[in-house]
Parts: sequence; structure tokens; C-alpha cells
Amino acid sequence: MKTEQIFDLSFKQVGIGMLVLVGVFILTFSSRTARISQSKAIIGTITTDLYLKSDIKLNELLEIMDSTNIEFDKEELKWVSPLLGWRRFKKGRYSFDGEYSYNEFLTKLAFGSQDPIPVTILPGITVERFSRNLGSVMSFDSVDVMNVFSDSSFIASRGLTKEQVFGRMLPDTYNIYWTSSAENIIEKILNEFESRVEKPYKSRADSLGYSIDEVIAMASIVEWEANIEDEKPIVAGLYWNRLKERMYLQADPTISFAVGERRRLLLEDYKVDHPFNTYTKYGLPPGPVTNPSFQTIKATLYPEEHNYLYMVASPEGGHLFNRTYEEHLVDAEKWRKWLRQQYRIKRQREKEGASG
Repeated sequence: MKTEQIFDLSFKQVGIGMLVLVGVFILTFSSRTARISQSKAIIGTITTDLYLKSDIKLNELLEIMDSTNIEFDKEELKWVSPLLGWRRFKKGRYSFDGEYSYNEFLTKLAFGSQDPIPVTILPGITVERFSRNLGSVMSFDSVDVMNVFSDSSFIASRGLTKEQVFGRMLPDTYNIYWTSSAENIIEKILNEFESRVEKPYKSRADSLGYSIDEVIAMASIVEWEANIEDEKPIVAGLYWNRLKERMYLQADPTISFAVGERRRLLLEDYKVDHPFNTYTKYGLPPGPVTNPSFQTIKATLYPEEHNYLYMVASPEGGHLFNRTYEEHLVDAEKWRKWLRQQYRIKRQREKEGASG
């Protein structure tokens, strides 16, 4: 074979080889590039919450993702992230459910586009329980919440007492970002109270001859006193009647607040020296004993009109209401008799259980 033919064949082989290599490179690059925008790059098989406790880099993100139910190609994500220009990701809570392209997924984390947490504030709780509940789902802890209620500057800026601020923690479900501060959340709820209660119902409170905060103090008593919704307007009316008659309010929830726990009250508890003791102090307590629900606040603003001044618990779980003290004594004795019977039944069962 002539030298010219040998060289010609070699050049053709090299050319073909190079074309093959270029083709493979193009196919590989095109395939990987297509993955950047395709919708199934990141898959949340079930709803997964990703918590980034601080601003982090890609390697830290990958470690966190390894412990989740999110399906992804680790090596490919390492390649894609810097290619798209995302190298740092912001602190926050991010929820994923379904399919995402790399760009959608990484952009969300890089821009800090958090998903809010639905936080439910329950009615009739203590400030300690409120703080624990909030601290258990947010990026701060319960101590941070308690510190807000103890912050004299914050309390003074609202022109309220600590108890009045907590009384305005309007029960509802709020959408809150995980990185929000405790103070910002309390401000949010205070603003909600202002828009839903204070502004719309101020004139109604004025017509009753009380301020909004005095109404909330009364509503907080009703919240702890009445377990049945239909009874709340009756109980509110009864307490308002006592104030009209210049009677002691004599509300057991204020004693529970004074002794610091909700339990069966003892005779000595009613003698406790405390500004919230409505058995020894005339009028409303200086603040609410808890955070009343919106329904309880409305029941207190629009109480049932009646002549009841007395009530006692009933075996059915509600109350028996009376107009006179004599009627009240009769029903109170019925209640005590029922209680004694329950104690006897309980002791008998305990005795049988011990002997069995």
C-alpha cells in the first residue's frame, strides 16, 4: 500500500473517531442540560418539610436532604447547582410535595421563599402553655416567648399590662414563617385582635360602660367558667348582673389564676391575698386570667338578659342558674350531695381493685 493511502486512511479514522467523541459529548451534555429544566429532577414522594437552621452551602444542603424522603440524584445536583449559580441557601422552612425542576427547587431555597407554618392558638390556656406551644414549632424556644411578655419596654409600647397583652392572643390559626421572631408573632396576633375585636366592637363595649380590656377580662372569666358554648351568654350576663348590683364578682377562675393552677379549689384558696381575688376585691380583676376565644368575647359583649345572680355546677357538665340566694343554696346542696356520691363510688372501685 502506498504511503499516501496509509496516511489518508489514518486521517479518516482519526476524523471519524473525533466525530464520535464530539457526538458523545454533545449527547451527554444535551442530556444533562435537559435535566436542569425537566420537572422530575427533584421528587417529594410525600410532603416533606426541609428545615435550614442557618444560611448554608451546597454540601450542607445535600447532607440534610439525605435524611429526608426527597428523591434526587446527589452527583447531578452537585453539578447543576453551581451551573445555575446557586451556592448558598437561606435559613427557613420549605415544604415539598410533588415534582420539581432543579431550577425551581434551588431557586426556592436560594431566595428564601419559605412556606408558612399553620400555627393554632388555643383558647383558655396559660401564658406558659402558649409559650411552649409556639416554641415547639418555631425556630426559637419558649423562653424567647416568655421574654416578650416580660419585656417592660414592649409591654409599655402597647399601653397594656402583661396580662392584657396575653388576653389579646386571639385564638385562631395563623400562617407564620418559621424564622419569624417571637416578638413579631405576638405583634401579628395583637394586630389581628385590633382589626377583629377592638375596632369593630369598641362602640359596643362603650355602650356597656366598659373598655375593651375590661370586656376581655370578663370574657376570660367566662372562658374558664363555661364549658358549654350555649351557656356563655348566660354566664356573662350573670357576672355583669353582679357588677350592676355592686356584688363581689366571686368568680372561681380568678382564684385559680391567683393560686397559679386550675384544680379543685380549697376553702383557704378563697382567702388568698391577690389582686385577682374577686372574693375579696370588688369589681373586675386588673386583667384577664386567660385568652378568650372570639365566640366568648362576643358572648360577653352580647350577654343574655336575665335576672340570674347565682350558679352552681351540675352533674351534666353545665350549670344551674338561680335568681335568689335561697334557690342557690338548694341547688348547691344537690351538687355537693352528687359529689359525695361520686367520691363514694370512686373509693369503692379503688377498694375492689386493690382486693382483686
